Amino acid sequence: MVMDLAIVAVLMVALMLMVAPGASAQEGVVAEGAAPELVRDGFAFTEGPARAPDGSVYFSDVRAGQTWHWTPEGEVTPFREDTGGGNGMYFDGEGNLFVCEGDRGRITRVTLEGEVTVVADEYGGKRFNRPNDLWVAPDGGVYFSDPNYGGGELSQDGEHVYYVPPGGEVVRIIDDMVRPNGLIGAADGRTLYITDAGDGKTWRFAVGEDGGLSERTLFVEFGGDGMTIDAEGNVYLALDAVVAFSPAGEQIERIELPVRPTNMCFAGEDLRTLFITARGSVFTVAMRVAGAER
Repeated sequence: MVMDLAIVAVLMVALMLMVAPGASAQEGVVAEGAAPELVRDGFAFTEGPARAPDGSVYFSDVRAGQTWHWTPEGEVTPFREDTGGGNGMYFDGEGNLFVCEGDRGRITRVTLEGEVTVVADEYGGKRFNRPNDLWVAPDGGVYFSDPNYGGGELSQDGEHVYYVPPGGEVVRIIDDMVRPNGLIGAADGRTLYITDAGDGKTWRFAVGEDGGLSERTLFVEFGGDGMTIDAEGNVYLALDAVVAFSPAGEQIERIELPVRPTNMCFAGEDLRTLFITARGSVFTVAMRVAGAER
């Protein structure tokens, strides 16, 4: 009887240590006991959160043509109107906000004083489809996806990914994806992740000195919406939840929300707040891990 109880105890310990299929034994990324908190709802369709140098976040209400500003103190105030369907956004190292203006088929640079400069609005003599998401590399080069969400005729000959080198002309760098969407680069600028929502895959690329991409590798067999990355190299993808993957592509955490997420970024002075856009709402969640520094 003593032996039987010992066996049962061993089995119970083993079961407690087992990891569910598709999960990882790696430590989770969310702070212990934390859960998503609603910041505000009532928007039309939120997207494109971008962390400003002070740790606050600017985000898009795409269908309303507005940009909003959130502070770590919880204030949400309007920043810009008539954004041309502003969607994905990202700050460069000088504090300028780069914006995908989907309705106008262009990429713009916006100062915090509201001055707008067109960065790219055509390729091969034709306007872009509907620029969706972008990432600004440490050297100032801009990578952006150009799918055709919303229907209508294509302006380009497909849905591709482009690169604008610092002070240079637009280059098409990927022309074989079905519907590229979110993209994010590592803090050192040497790695770029791009998710192909149309093909259900996310890819990893090495970034060369000239901004070109090589060493294309399948990262995960999921294609989603927005993306971000943390200081440990974990990559976050907006699927039916915010899903975090290790640098090896193993799923390590799911952050469930009451509505489907669209995008996310790290925020706050310590970069340990994950700011999430989700349809008509925005949420925050306290994190164990910090976001990647530039």
